[in-house]
Amino acid sequence: MPVRLKVKEIATQKGISQRQLSLRSGVTIKNIQKIYRRPYSIVTTETLDKLAQVLGVDVSELIESVETQEHD
Repeated sequence: MPVRLKVKEIATQKGISQRQLSLRSGVTIKNIQKIYRRPYSIVTTETLDKLAQVLGVDVSELIESVETQEHD
């Protein structure tokens, strides 16, 4: 089952811009933009951990399993 990243939704809810997320997490702005545009991107657990810390959530809140047809 594919996994979708919810970074964009959570950051938006918390009022954190892509630039702020990048600066606070140490994740490049290019990677943040990729995650925003392509929520099915492959990212490392280290990146997820950094983003979760900045967003103040558990890593598990940044991902969700989706049905195959939704991803296609």
